[in-house]
Amino acid sequence: MDIYTIIFLALAVFIFLRLRNVLGQRTGSERPPFDRAAARDMIPGKQDNNVVSMPGTVIDQAPMAPNADVVPPSDRWKGIAEPDSELEHGLNAIAQNDSSFDAQHFITGAKSAYEMIVMAFANGDRRSLRDLLSSEVYESFDAAIKDREKNDLKVETRFVSIEKAELISAELRDRTAMLTLKFVSQMISATRDKTGAVVDGSPDKVVDITDVWTFARDTSSRDPNWKLVGTGSGT
Repeated sequence: MDIYTIIFLALAVFIFLRLRNVLGQRTGSERPPFDRAAARDMIPGKQDNNVVSMPGTVIDQAPMAPNADVVPPSDRWKGIAEPDSELEHGLNAIAQNDSSFDAQHFITGAKSAYEMIVMAFANGDRRSLRDLLSSEVYESFDAAIKDREKNDLKVETRFVSIEKAELISAELRDRTAMLTLKFVSQMISATRDKTGAVVDGSPDKVVDITDVWTFARDTSSRDPNWKLVGTGSGT
């Protein structure tokens, strides 16, 4: 071979070795390619744009954790019901028919449902209300919304906080669990006519609201969701 061929061969070997050092070699132990879709699914709260969370699943039963410790009967309703009270007896009756019932989980879900229902009613969101209310309560709410629409009234509501959500009654009727809570909340609410003038409430003043609401669920049903079946005001 002439001198030029030897030089080109040497350059080719040199370039190959450089590329091998830069790009590396596959050894079979490399990490798999990064899957953005899988990573997105592992992030809490991140969902596909085509997936819509149904509001009716706000108040459901607490999932049963594997190998969960059994809570002693004396501590089961600690901080929720006094020992030997009617409330405790009602909670025990519900728990006997539904072993997955968790009062604290229920209260947490009820607080979320309370805010959702209040805001859906103010905004005239019938679709959300239908998922969260019994048929009787829905009809009452729907009638009030129709009356507002008929009179060209618009409600503006801002939720400030829920100061308290207290379980005050528990009862099992046949296989239907009935739980009543007393909510103490703070809101800003004003009703405007078609000209924009305030006819009720105030757009700036925070007011204290006390509501007594009852939720129900058929413990024999596979549907884990609770629905609002009764509303009232309290002091």
